Amino acid sequence: MPPESAVESHHFEALGTDCSLFAVGQTRGRLVEGEFWVRRLGVLLTRFTSDSELSRLNASAARWTDIGPDMESVLRAALRAYEMSGGLVNVAVLSSMLAVGYTRPLADGPAVAALDGVGPLPPLPDVLEVRDGGARVAVGTGIDLGGVAKGWMADRLCEALGPNSLANLGGDLMAVGDGPRGEGWPVGVGGVTLSLRNQGAATSSVRKRRWGELHHLIDPRTGLPARTGIEEVSIVASSGFEAEVIAKSALLLGPDIAPIYCAAHAMAWWLGGAHVR
Repeated sequence: MPPESAVESHHFEALGTDCSLFAVGQTRGRLVEGEFWVRRLGVLLTRFTSDSELSRLNASAARWTDIGPDMESVLRAALRAYEMSGGLVNVAVLSSMLAVGYTRPLADGPAVAALDGVGPLPPLPDVLEVRDGGARVAVGTGIDLGGVAKGWMADRLCEALGPNSLANLGGDLMAVGDGPRGEGWPVGVGGVTLSLRNQGAATSSVRKRRWGELHHLIDPRTGLPARTGIEEVSIVASSGFEAEVIAKSALLLGPDIAPIYCAAHAMAWWLGGAHVR
């Protein structure tokens, strides 16, 4: 067994969740720079402040809006997620989020739900257009980037932190390199510890961000909180972004189809719920 290498770690709260960065052969200052990047992106991508880049885009329906390179990359990733998932991962979900009462950070408590008139989400390509340096959304629609953004950010963080690092943004994570002992990075997935090398992991769940009978994970086929018989899915894939897309797709597919889907798309998986055997 190779000798254990010194690991620098850094923990902080951002994006409404707990975040952790680890790297071999880097200074703590480098990890703090990673935190600053996460916080800067969080300011751009939040829908909870009216002056964020995302809120300005949502408020400028039908008009092209100037966007920075990070926002452009995330929006293009969202369009890829829609294609990869056959439409199950659809960030054109803002109207449904508002309808279920998720109008502000959950730490401030949900608002009153108003579900009358909620229906299936429109196809994302009909809602969102992206060009170099600009984007626009259709009238009467809006986007919420959610887990897609966190998976994308975890991947980008590892690119910045170096060839032996791990970035975990509230369960959306990416691990690159051989880890501190040369055996991979130890990561808990579905109640077991796996050693990840150049792999991402993500968990999609309806168990945590919920209030009463409602929760934040919207089924685009109904526009309502998902009720598929699966409550939680954990996935290992080739990147944090891919793991996020597969996890959410599997949860939405339900217990009959999800195992087949995971076997075809994931490197490892765990399904949890009342109707999962």
